[in-house]
Amino acid sequence: MRGRSLATVPWLLLRHELRLLASLWLWAARRTHGAAEGLPVFGHTRGQGPMMWGITFVCVVESVMMSLLLRDWPTVHHVVLVLDVYTVVFVVGLHAASVVRPHVLDPVGGTLRVRRAVHVDVRIPLERIASVRRELRAAHEPADGELNLAVGLQTSVTVELTEPVVHVGFFGRRREVRVVRCHADDPAALVRAVDQAREGYAVP
Repeated sequence: MRGRSLATVPWLLLRHELRLLASLWLWAARRTHGAAEGLPVFGHTRGQGPMMWGITFVCVVESVMMSLLLRDWPTVHHVVLVLDVYTVVFVVGLHAASVVRPHVLDPVGGTLRVRRAVHVDVRIPLERIASVRRELRAAHEPADGELNLAVGLQTSVTVELTEPVVHVGFFGRRREVRVVRCHADDPAALVRAVDQAREGYAVP
């Protein structure tokens, strides 16, 4: 496995699960991760909410059905119940992770932080942005130098760069990207804010 040895995989998975649990706590406390007070934030979960709640509902129904089917086998029933509860927590945690980790614009520090759940966090220096535009795309073919962070199978903002930034994957694989596509609940507001920040951050 490139980027990380197999020995580190369990720790990466454990860290991911702990971050999901922390996201649930932040969501319940109505707090945001990684966004200093006063910085503009842009949510990106509106497109995935119905899908995630639909999956959660299916998982709950499946848990009830399995409990009925396995009621005569207590040991198996308890094991399956634990797995079913964990699955529900995992799915809700994924949604919570995206809710509490919006995209963050730091005009003073000169960065746009693009995120998705707990496993994608890319910092883009404003001076490297060649253009940012609202662009609705529902199809994303994998391509070198491109990072597509679709939500609900679509992206709504495209950021093109003059110089690449490094994206570190879940297992530590590093690659350079020159085009970042992401989703925002209000793509026009994100594009407008980034353009204004670039103008204010530009060096005379």
